[in-house]
Amino acid sequence: MVDFYGTHQAGIATAAQDHIAFASFDVVSGSAQELLAMLDSWSAAAARLSTGRPLPGPSDTALPPTDTGEALGLGPSRLTLSWGVGPTLFTIPAGASLRRPSGLVALPNFAGDQLDPTRSDGDLCLQACADDPQVAFHAIHSLARIGEGVVTLRAVQRGFGRTSTTTSAQTTQRNLLGFKDGTNNLLADRPGDLDEFVWLPSGEEPRWMAGGSYLVMRRIRTRLELWGATALSIQEAAIGRSKISGAPLGAHHEHDRVDLAAVGAHGLPVIPEGAHIRVASPEANAGQRILRRGYSFADGIDPASGELDAGLLFISFQRDPRSQFVSLQRRLAANDALHGYLTHTASGLYACPRGINPTQGWGELLTT
Repeated sequence: MVDFYGTHQAGIATAAQDHIAFASFDVVSGSAQELLAMLDSWSAAAARLSTGRPLPGPSDTALPPTDTGEALGLGPSRLTLSWGVGPTLFTIPAGASLRRPSGLVALPNFAGDQLDPTRSDGDLCLQACADDPQVAFHAIHSLARIGEGVVTLRAVQRGFGRTSTTTSAQTTQRNLLGFKDGTNNLLADRPGDLDEFVWLPSGEEPRWMAGGSYLVMRRIRTRLELWGATALSIQEAAIGRSKISGAPLGAHHEHDRVDLAAVGAHGLPVIPEGAHIRVASPEANAGQRILRRGYSFADGIDPASGELDAGLLFISFQRDPRSQFVSLQRRLAANDALHGYLTHTASGLYACPRGINPTQGWGELLTT
């Protein structure tokens, strides 16, 4: 079981679970009081769900049950519920009186984006992660029901098979490209790195963001049929790693140092100029890093192409999305050899407040 309460929200630096349900919401109430009360109800429910207990409800069988029941008996499954607010919240009546964090800006359009507006953005987001997919779904389902009349669901994306390692105890898993993913991710057991790149410092304004972070969501469809028809040598050159071992090209083991200066026999870089690990490296991005918590997704067949609608649900947390994610994604869109295999189809940026204690609620927090 993961403790719901704390200085920071659970589900950010928590050891990544196996499944995710990510939801965005539009606020339909014009009342700030109703919105804040709903957020307080959400946090109380989230705290209970994270312990594996059903939501309390009426004993009268003539009334609908409060808990939908699909997670009964499944236990906590390390459920975490994290939440954030989008830029549009501050432009509608229910959120107009709240203070907007300075880093909560509209993300720019990047080269190659084909964003579906119905899957993108939203006034609020919820991230439910768990080791059981039904527990994650139940959490989103439950909070959506609690929010009826105040919010409506905008989009839900489910994911499986974490594509990022977030603690040194976790082994690196493979993404749908077949490569190990997240080898050099930021790790929760190195708190100094999190303080530098993920958590906003004390004294941050508004105060509810001190100890919080910014979440970026990108739904990235992968052209798996094209990738599968690509020679192994070209795949490895595009990633910059061996497919089997995960080692950087020119090395032998997954965690060997990435030597971007290494030159091969013909005077060419061992790790090619457009290799993903080169373009995404801190050395190429002014030393900036982000905390990734991505998952694979598979949503059937794309009716337009007849190909698999599958890929990466990219989630990242950072202290300042402008100097971290935006800068990184601009470089990737312009130089990454993987870019021709990927299509970004949904996007969102959210400010995730700090954690709370048992005497607080999420709505109350936003008024501090």
